[in-house]
Amino acid sequence: MLCIMGTIRLPADRMAAARAPMAAMIAATRDEAGCLEYAFAEDVLDPGLIRVSERWTDQQALDAHAASAHMRAWRAALREIGVLDRDLTLYDIGHPRPL
Repeated sequence: MLCIMGTIRLPADRMAAARAPMAAMIAATRDEAGCLEYAFAEDVLDPGLIRVSERWTDQQALDAHAASAHMRAWRAALREIGVLDRDLTLYDIGHPRPL
């Protein structure tokens, strides 16, 4: 399993404009084969900071996601909104277990 965790920083005054593209991206991605979890969460104490969490079955699923039409649309939306920072890390998880 692959896990991506990190943040995307958007201009706080552009968050309203970002909500519809974010919702479209999340909905389309959650329907993809191999997507186990895909979520964005706005940090309550840091306006414009979006926390990203993703879980994928394997690299093939993640590669298909990266090449998808909705990913291209999301990247275009981010350019228009004006991403200030992006900090994402990919983790290869061998033996996850519930706590």
